[in-house]
Amino acid sequence: MSHTYWFTQVLNWILGPAVLWLAGLAGLRLDPHKPIPDYIAHILLVVMILLVFSFWLRRKLSVERPSGFQHLVEMLLLGIRGLIDSIIGPHGRKFIPFHISLGLFIFLANAMGLIPGLESPTSNINVTAGCAIVVFLHYNWVGIREQGLLKYLKHFCGPVIFIAPLMVAVEILSHLARPFSLSVRLFANIYGEDMIILVFTGLLPFLLPLPILALSIFTSLIQAFVFVILSIVYISGAVEHSEEHGQPAHAH
Repeated sequence: MSHTYWFTQVLNWILGPAVLWLAGLAGLRLDPHKPIPDYIAHILLVVMILLVFSFWLRRKLSVERPSGFQHLVEMLLLGIRGLIDSIIGPHGRKFIPFHISLGLFIFLANAMGLIPGLESPTSNINVTAGCAIVVFLHYNWVGIREQGLLKYLKHFCGPVIFIAPLMVAVEILSHLARPFSLSVRLFANIYGEDMIILVFTGLLPFLLPLPILALSIFTSLIQAFVFVILSIVYISGAVEHSEEHGQPAHAH
């Protein structure tokens, strides 16, 4: 889009000269009028909101007198823990911080386009591809750490040695398709949602219809949930072979 959002303008006014200077040192050529693109600016805004929220929540946590908001956060934690227990097993609870952080980031990035003058960073394929690559690297790293490199690569060969070359090719294609499908699914849904909102705000510039607003919030939540649950499934596949070597079994 050619439109520049207000937060991008503020961030370029504050950080633009420093970004241009660093880019010059690295031999990069950026737009001197807009060195920080809209999606980068809104990613930074999401990160700042989550950091402020985390520090605020940490100060407000109480065992004796928990607030209603604390109960809501605890329900989120219990929900993620339940998903991990049912898919990976209780030993997968060490991945809770990663998946909660991922889910909160994607949900907030999805829903940011509902705020007038802001853009959903996840309506840009670069952002969704970045999230998908993080998931891809994470579950492969977890699999290698849990099993060791040789044992992790061994399951790519399949159960029968004479079809190993075919299985390796199929497994590699399957794993490479995962970040592609994750990124395109999230991008397409949020981009389409943002287009619908733009159409309605063009027709009714001072009033976003409540049904559209509610549907957009629900879609943002569902897309974050799908992204998180798929990342949990991928980690489950990466560590399941380690159970044959003494790791705890799944709890169903």
